[in-house]
Amino acid sequence: MTTRAALAVEDRMFRALAVLRVVVLGYTVVLNAYRNNFDHPVLGWVCVAVMVVATAVAILVYAAPERRVPAVLLVDLALAVALLLATPVVKGPWFQATIPGYWIVGALLAWAVRYGWRGGTIAAVLLGAVDLLTRSHVAQKDWGNVFLILLGGSMVGFVCESLKAMAAERDLAQREAAAAQERARLARAVHDGVLQVLALVQRQGGELGRAAGAQERALRTLIRSQDALSATPQALAGHADLARALGVLGARPGTEVGLPAGVVELPAHTVTELAAVVRACLDNIERHVGPDARAWVLVEDLGDRVEVSVRDEGPGIAEGRLEAAEQEGRLGVVESIRGRVADLGGTATLDTGAHGTEWTFVVPRRQERS
Repeated sequence: MTTRAALAVEDRMFRALAVLRVVVLGYTVVLNAYRNNFDHPVLGWVCVAVMVVATAVAILVYAAPERRVPAVLLVDLALAVALLLATPVVKGPWFQATIPGYWIVGALLAWAVRYGWRGGTIAAVLLGAVDLLTRSHVAQKDWGNVFLILLGGSMVGFVCESLKAMAAERDLAQREAAAAQERARLARAVHDGVLQVLALVQRQGGELGRAAGAQERALRTLIRSQDALSATPQALAGHADLARALGVLGARPGTEVGLPAGVVELPAHTVTELAAVVRACLDNIERHVGPDARAWVLVEDLGDRVEVSVRDEGPGIAEGRLEAAEQEGRLGVVESIRGRVADLGGTATLDTGAHGTEWTFVVPRRQERS
């Protein structure tokens, strides 16, 4: 099955072939006019006129992928064979050069581009055999020309086939990467929403109804958003103030937020993700250290990068605890924190011990998006 990427490669090759057809046609017409060695001049110029018309038709027909059907390629190749067979009739049995000359490479390369090295080899064998069989005397240069036809047809076919395969593999890899990125985003959303509510229910069962209703609406919105996954470039084109987005977190009990004096302008997507990272850290502090635990958020604008740190004075994270949580399928730190920062092209550093826990996130001012 031809993928869209492979078809794009084929389209470009046929556009290049269209230019080549015009070049070899011009060379063939000029050469026949210069030699003018026809035994039957009228038939000779009819053959030249046929090549002119056939070139124009081939360029138009091959321009549309749906018209590159086997019947069209067979007619293209048959016409080249017919002109080779007509040469001894038009020029006489002792001709030195065929009427079409290099013009036959148009049909040869069309087969190579469309059907790969197998198609190129089949067309080359047929054209080479007819060229040799129509000659009353085969010179060394004739064998050399046939060898070049065989080599060109098979090698061009192999290259085209390889380019199509690589384009299809790249297309598949991009789709798999997009799917993996979306799975990671869903995992973060589930952690930031559903799992956090479940933890809240364990602590405050009386809020179950309200929280469940809110999460139902959130999940429905999340599911509907999957159909618009590809519509991100325009949505992320704007900018936002990171200081403003994180400043509202100071309203949480026990949380102090230190901000620069001015605006910290970043792409809106970056601001949204960093705010989600900080909220995830604060949720972890509330859950693991206590609802009244103190936390400090510090934002520093360093010009080419922005640094955000989140610190608490809890007992720290036990050694191996994060790895064990990941193995158990609890991906809060892996996805909601480290995964988000990694997607922004930044780094997440953890310092934990008896003195408490501090996350430091460094994100470059410019992020390249795929």
